[in-house]
Amino acid sequence: MLQDRLDHISSKGFLPESRFGQNFLSDEVMIGNIIDLCEIKPEDHVLEIGPGLGSLSVPLSELTSGLTVVEIDKRLASYIKDDLKLNAHIITSDYLKLKDYGAEDIDVVVSNLPYYVMTDIMKKLFAECVNARKMVFMVEEDALQRIYAKEGTKQYGPLSVLVSLYGPSRKEFTVPRECFVPAPNTTSCVISLTRGDIKLSSGFVGFLNKAFAMRRKKLVNNVKETAEYLPELGLPTDVRAEQLSPETLYKLYNAIISNTDKV
Repeated sequence: MLQDRLDHISSKGFLPESRFGQNFLSDEVMIGNIIDLCEIKPEDHVLEIGPGLGSLSVPLSELTSGLTVVEIDKRLASYIKDDLKLNAHIITSDYLKLKDYGAEDIDVVVSNLPYYVMTDIMKKLFAECVNARKMVFMVEEDALQRIYAKEGTKQYGPLSVLVSLYGPSRKEFTVPRECFVPAPNTTSCVISLTRGDIKLSSGFVGFLNKAFAMRRKKLVNNVKETAEYLPELGLPTDVRAEQLSPETLYKLYNAIISNTDKV
């Protein structure tokens, strides 16, 4: 079926774009496994970023009428709307620039994330889709070091803090290169995240971005408001953000916002 879609778009004169990270998933078993991980309910609002040729979109649309897909490539957006006639709300946009898409109503997020925009997209999702109970991502396997980095390591930063605090997360399975058309140069894997008790926010994401902006500087130099609250949490005033656990950073942020209107 995917080959038919590839032949169709090729007949229109366009091929997968490497600049958009377009490697289309073609393995039916992998597609089914990813759909199962999403745990879709009929009443769910589902967001898919980068539907491509609709490998995941079509089965998703059969499970819920509340599917929204965001596609940066105008040609593919036109294809899934006019040729595939996907039963979904189709938005032609760069997700990183997207506003007013009903983010707070999203229950489930699924996406095949290109490495070069993975961190920015995930941070935006954590900041805006604050009520999503499930997120399922396909990422490059090498990216796991950054996603699951621990404090005190070079890879540790806002993304790993957010993933840790969002809730239980794990690598589900590896996706071999031959499962894609065209085959990528790297091995991919699928991770799932299930929301726990902590509710993230755009304010907290902004705080983390500032806290880690200049990694070798003291936290108080990046976020001046922390100076008053570090001693209250038993922390030295010369501590750096990369030395603090996700839970400590969250406590520090909440200590600040409970006494001020901004960070």
